[in-house]
Amino acid sequence: MSRAIEKVPLLEGRREWGLFWGIVLLLFSLHLAWEYRGYREFVSKPFFYTWGDVFKSIPKSSDRGKYRILKVRSEGGLVFYTRSYRKASLQGKRVRLQLFPSERIGFVDYLKGPYIPSRLKAVREDTGRLKQRLSAAISRQHSDPEAAAFYRAIFLAEPLPPALRQKVAELGVSHLVALSGFHLGILWGGIFLILLPIYRFFQRRFFPWRYDLIDLGTLSLLLLAGYLWLTGMPPSLLRSYVMLLLGWGAVLLGIELVSFSFLAIAGGILAVMEPALLFSLGFWLSMTGVFFIFLLLKYFGELPGWSITMIVIPVGIFWLMQPVTHALFPQLSLWQFASPLFSLLFILFYPLMLFLHWIGMGGMLDEVLSWLWALPGEGTGERMLPLWMLGVYGGVALGAIRYRPLFYALFLISGAAVFWLYRGA
Repeated sequence: MSRAIEKVPLLEGRREWGLFWGIVLLLFSLHLAWEYRGYREFVSKPFFYTWGDVFKSIPKSSDRGKYRILKVRSEGGLVFYTRSYRKASLQGKRVRLQLFPSERIGFVDYLKGPYIPSRLKAVREDTGRLKQRLSAAISRQHSDPEAAAFYRAIFLAEPLPPALRQKVAELGVSHLVALSGFHLGILWGGIFLILLPIYRFFQRRFFPWRYDLIDLGTLSLLLLAGYLWLTGMPPSLLRSYVMLLLGWGAVLLGIELVSFSFLAIAGGILAVMEPALLFSLGFWLSMTGVFFIFLLLKYFGELPGWSITMIVIPVGIFWLMQPVTHALFPQLSLWQFASPLFSLLFILFYPLMLFLHWIGMGGMLDEVLSWLWALPGEGTGERMLPLWMLGVYGGVALGAIRYRPLFYALFLISGAAVFWLYRGA
């Protein structure tokens, strides 16, 4: 009687886990010490000059007039905020800044992205860089600036203008705009679908002993690494790529992939690689989303594959994330309940629009997008859940890993939270 090969967990027993977390803590401490050394050197300087890329330009106003808060990544990799009184947006520009650091910038602020007073010395279009050329190519295909901004966001991780960001939040599709594992999964599948027939044609004739999972997996990871670099490595996308890399290795080695221990290991490795991720809201939201996916697969994994893909994951994630999102973001709209449908449509929409932009026909659905942005209309409001409720919900979610009744309790708590939010809105 044959038995299926059982996949083993990556780590087993207290000794292995203790050794792993001991190594993680050691490496994390060494990386943090290195960052602290750079921080002390940084704040000890009265001023210094640097070139940087502006990837956010947020309009503000005060008694002194209008200004913009710039989010900049310097040549040395430091991400920081500064102020500019120029009327024109500097987003996408390369700027020469004189920075004035001080001891008032704390170490945690330094890791998160500090505010640093500066003096703007020069502005450069820098149109020769690949990301800027692609961004300009996308913009040329759209007469509607909001449509152009939307596609630059979902393809190149550029920030949305505040007005469009509000519309996206009211429609409940913010998770589709912020690049994450959802987008990487679509790209991974697209690469395989395109390359697999070509690979197998040559495999049958020249190298039948090779495995497509190894060869195409390696090529896909290299291509996605290039995409990660192109987009500037946003935290949610970096987390997704590392998990994809670890997941691919786990599949090749026959190690259990869909497990909470795997998620914890990935989180520990990411913390070692980039301690600043621990202060990124996008990173934690991304980790939470994967946690709930694993929770759904644990209790509903025996259902047919089509129902998991089409119903369980999109509807379950939307419902379980409600207390989390509404404890952090205030937007309310009944259109947010169409989010699972939009998520399913996005699986087809994303690769289709990539292809249409590649052949220069990216503006075909601009009118549809304008219609979508207008849907929420007047039926919106703002209300947030108290943070203590998020803490309780998080505790129940952790308990649900072991106890099935607590898993079902999550749906009841989420339903009660949604009822309270919309009843008082």
